[in-house]
Amino acid sequence: MTRLLPSLRGIPRTIVFGATLTVLAIGGTFLLDPYRNFQLATIAAYFCATAGLTLLIGRSGQLSLGQAALMAAGGYGYALTANAMTDAGVTGVPRFLAGMLAAVAVSGALGWLLGLAGARLRGPYLAGVTLTLVIAVPAVADVFSGALRGDQGLQIAYDGVPPVLERLIAVEQWQAWVAILVAGVVVTGLVVIARGRLGLRMRAVRDDETAARLNGVRSGRVKVTAFTVSSVAAGAGGAVLCFATQSVSPGAYTLAFSLLLVVAVVLGGLGSIGGAALGSALIVLLPWLLSTATASLPVPTEVAQRLSGNLSILVFGVLLIVVMLVRPGGLASLRHRGRRRTARSAPELAAPAAPAADPDHAEAPVAAAGAGAQHP
Repeated sequence: MTRLLPSLRGIPRTIVFGATLTVLAIGGTFLLDPYRNFQLATIAAYFCATAGLTLLIGRSGQLSLGQAALMAAGGYGYALTANAMTDAGVTGVPRFLAGMLAAVAVSGALGWLLGLAGARLRGPYLAGVTLTLVIAVPAVADVFSGALRGDQGLQIAYDGVPPVLERLIAVEQWQAWVAILVAGVVVTGLVVIARGRLGLRMRAVRDDETAARLNGVRSGRVKVTAFTVSSVAAGAGGAVLCFATQSVSPGAYTLAFSLLLVVAVVLGGLGSIGGAALGSALIVLLPWLLSTATASLPVPTEVAQRLSGNLSILVFGVLLIVVMLVRPGGLASLRHRGRRRTARSAPELAAPAAPAADPDHAEAPVAAAGAGAQHP
């Protein structure tokens, strides 16, 4: 993108790059069958959550194990609002936008409360608080079973393809389009934040909180903001997942799923948005590949049933160990390694010959070197 549009810098370049990737992803849906498009919509929903999580952990240094609960909050917020809008006779895009606003509002408020706790807690204490939030999701659904329908969850009205596109695409492709658009907006916003002043303050607080405070950075406010932003991204992912599956239930947001999101971020590479995308694709496609391989093998029925629930967890555990031993920076670090190899293999440019000594200009480079030493 830099070579094509060298004049773009900063936020405009990030927006153009994100829009280009979004359009390419939408165009790629024409090459996929309905089930693959559904998988793509699921990956986009998870991508919102993992991108927010990698920003929280990798940039601000706060460990959260409750990203699944924040996705559930977004999903329930979307479902309740969508059902209310349906009862009021509102459908289509207005209903979707209202549901998305409710989802990010609910998840953002919950993340703000977690951020207040995160500003006072560290390490395992903060992880314990977020872990408790995930465990409490089924209990909250049971307590408010009148509105949340307990373990059965909420069903939303069918939201099909707009009449203009009915003859062009299937409903699964339409869901993939919506999921990709939402993920594009959310992730582009996260990249802008990570590369802006807030991202710099997050890294300052992560590296040395005391030094950040001495330099005028309010660490508590930065931590709360990081949690809120991450929660909004997770809520958007939960809303998109509810839109694609037409339902939301506490059984879809378990402790195992929340830990799987953390594993996806670590495998992809902490602090890397591209790594979050790789991790999201991995946690969707790998279980499907394993189940397909298991079904094709002559395995007894009892063994196949046991493998279907435990084999993917075992493989993820092995992958996590191998990646941490071989590439601690995650899968995203492979790209930087390739760039370093290319730079090493490229011929070195010949250094320009030093000009002859000139007594009239001898002091200029010395003064410049001194200024550079004083102002790194």
